[in-house]
Amino acid sequence: QGGREANQVSDDYRYQDGNYEGYAPNDGYYRGGDEPAHEEDAQSDVTEGHDEDDEVYEGEYQGIPHPDDIKEKQKKRAPAVADEYRDRADLMAERMEDEEQLAHQYENIIEECGHGRFQWTLFFVLGLALMADGVEVFVVGFVLPSAEKDMCLSSSNKGMLGLIVYLGMMVGAVMLGGLADKLGRKKCLIISLAINAAFAFLSSFVQGYGFFLFCRLISGLGIGGSLPIVFAYFSEFLSREKRGEHLSWLCMFWMIGGIFASAMAWSIIPHYGWGFSMGTKYHFHSWRVFVLVCSLPCIASLAALKFMPESPRFLLEIGKHDEAWMILKQVHDTNMRAKGEPERVFTVSYIKTPKQVDEFIEIQSSTGTWYQRWLVRITTTFKQVWDNVLYCLTAQYRMNTLMLAVVWFTMALSYYGLIVWFPDMIRYLQEEAYESRVKIFDEEEVLHFTFNFTLENQIHRNGEYRNDKFIGMKFKEVRFEDSLFEECYFEDVTSSETFFENCTIISTVFHNTDLYEHKFINCRLINNTFMNQKEGCQLDFEEDNDFLIYLVSFLGSLSVLPGNIISALLMDKIGRIKMIGGSMLISAVCCFFLFFGNSESAMIGWQCLFCGASIAAWNALDVITVELYPTDKRATAFGILNGLCKFGAILGNSIFASFVGITKVVPILLASSALVGGGLLALRLPETREQVLM
Repeated sequence: QGGREANQVSDDYRYQDGNYEGYAPNDGYYRGGDEPAHEEDAQSDVTEGHDEDDEVYEGEYQGIPHPDDIKEKQKKRAPAVADEYRDRADLMAERMEDEEQLAHQYENIIEECGHGRFQWTLFFVLGLALMADGVEVFVVGFVLPSAEKDMCLSSSNKGMLGLIVYLGMMVGAVMLGGLADKLGRKKCLIISLAINAAFAFLSSFVQGYGFFLFCRLISGLGIGGSLPIVFAYFSEFLSREKRGEHLSWLCMFWMIGGIFASAMAWSIIPHYGWGFSMGTKYHFHSWRVFVLVCSLPCIASLAALKFMPESPRFLLEIGKHDEAWMILKQVHDTNMRAKGEPERVFTVSYIKTPKQVDEFIEIQSSTGTWYQRWLVRITTTFKQVWDNVLYCLTAQYRMNTLMLAVVWFTMALSYYGLIVWFPDMIRYLQEEAYESRVKIFDEEEVLHFTFNFTLENQIHRNGEYRNDKFIGMKFKEVRFEDSLFEECYFEDVTSSETFFENCTIISTVFHNTDLYEHKFINCRLINNTFMNQKEGCQLDFEEDNDFLIYLVSFLGSLSVLPGNIISALLMDKIGRIKMIGGSMLISAVCCFFLFFGNSESAMIGWQCLFCGASIAAWNALDVITVELYPTDKRATAFGILNGLCKFGAILGNSIFASFVGITKVVPILLASSALVGGGLLALRLPETREQVLM
């Protein structure tokens, strides 16, 4: 064999000189031994008619070699220049060229695989993960009224609990989104869903506020990381013609998550008996059952994801050609069998893989200790993630990243600020109406009477209560001002928003009540007895407006259905940019009409209109963010922008909530201005509906 190769090489160079019998080159080619001059159809009489499958004998004339063949053979014979001795710019240029070729080839392969059963299966699996994200946003808002009583939360604690989920989502989006570009879509999505499921489940059982806060933080971190991965993962199984439409259909699961959370809250939380107690310290009330139920979509997605493959586009990006080919063949065969064409053969035999520039350096097992090896592995991975973050700000992507960041932020500031402001304003309007119905009792004198019924929404001024009994009753929104209680008896009393101001209380017994010291404001307490006071905070009796709050959230989630359908059908027809700009400007107009929302029904109507108009912008933002960045930076960029979105949500919640009951002008003008500015800036972004996924 060695002799044959040597003779073949000799023949190649011999015929390059052009001095063999019967061939006289006169075409002006340089004859320095580099490349031959030849004619495409020139053949030797000796080899004419020779079968390609015949054995090549030593010394047999093989015809004039093609210049490309000569180059390839010289490249194989020449010692390869190691990558570490090549300029990095050359390596990156070669990789960019490979990626461009791969992008077009991959688009053709996905079109050959078709769109069918495989994509729809993945659609529902990833939809459950997106549904879990929608549920997470609503959980804390629904449980807060009950949790504040169960865990004795102050106003500042309630505010922190409302914001902590967004803080976790912000960190998780950046961290896990970046890791997905290095470790893989499927692996990182499983990690994020497992974190969310574990800590959401655990949070339903913990009793203390601090531990509950920690569990919701880590739960938010997990589900926040899933959002950028879901869109990057699904987009890499879609062809250019299907991508915008089907990513928009996927967004519907966020709406389904909101509807699911609202329906479960409505059907579970008001049933305070749905729980159990263990002694006097451990209580598992109905709101904890609701938290437990809300972890089910995440658990279901986590279980189903085990049967789905990794993204072949990601595998090709890291040089795993054979694994990617097998997955693409699986996609093709699954879709063809579903279409009744199992005989269709997957014709792709080789797929271009980009030049691998960043090599992962692994410490040998004999070097150092196990934790040193893990430390190097972790630090190397996070360095690569940080490099990806910086890459999104390089000259090629800087302008697009900055414009997208502003659009994401303004959209989040307005949307999340208003969806918190709407329920707060409705609750404020309800409280105003409730206070307008207050009953006032002046200078009443009650002697030897037993109160064993509920007192609600009353003010008692300058009254005298002597030898009265208050047994097994509830006070709700009751105030006693400048009143006298003498030789009275309070037993098994539960109170909510009830206070005694400037009262004189003499020789009175309080047994098993929650009338604590802070409920007596500037009172004179003389010779009174407090026995077996209720410990902790007591759950409030069922609020009449619970139904309305759940209904508001339910209608707000359901109202985005028309916007989802319209955006899915028109995304690939009118383009992403017009969709974002038009949706944000229409939403800004809806905000101005909030000035006329002076009743509960009006506020609910304008909330539904705003949510329905703004959802198209959210869908188009998800699509364009996926398409603007290459595969090895896609989840990282999405994570950064989504993290900034959650930061805007935190600011929006804080700012808008502070103006409830003070003025409507600031929230409305702030939301409208942000939407107009973001919508106009979005029109300057590049359109991506015609480009392949890089």
